[in-house]
Amino acid sequence: MTEAPVKKWYVVRAISGQEKKVKGQIEAEINRNKLEEYISQVLIPTEKVYQIRNGKKVSKERSFYPGYILIEAALVGEIPHILKNITGVIGFLGETKGATLYHCALPR
Repeated sequence: MTEAPVKKWYVVRAISGQEKKVKGQIEAEINRNKLEEYISQVLIPTEKVYQIRNGKKVSKERSFYPGYILIEAALVGEIPHILKNITGVIGFLGETKGATLYHCALPR
């Protein structure tokens, strides 16, 4: 029996305003390449904002960090290249040319 790969949280930079579209494309790519074992969660940090329009309280969801998507993944093999080649993805946060990727620690 093989061990499950160790997954960490990474931040993917995306074109601002297209986070939902990019998330959908990432999830489609995960399903198409059968990468569910390596990438478990794709999240867009959002917050609910309440506004009063025409005397009524209206709730709206907006991106908490515009242009960023959180991914829980084990970045092994070609997975970083697959993610970077998705339309709308700019790259990984903190990535420099030739450097290793840093993961972010999120509370559970």
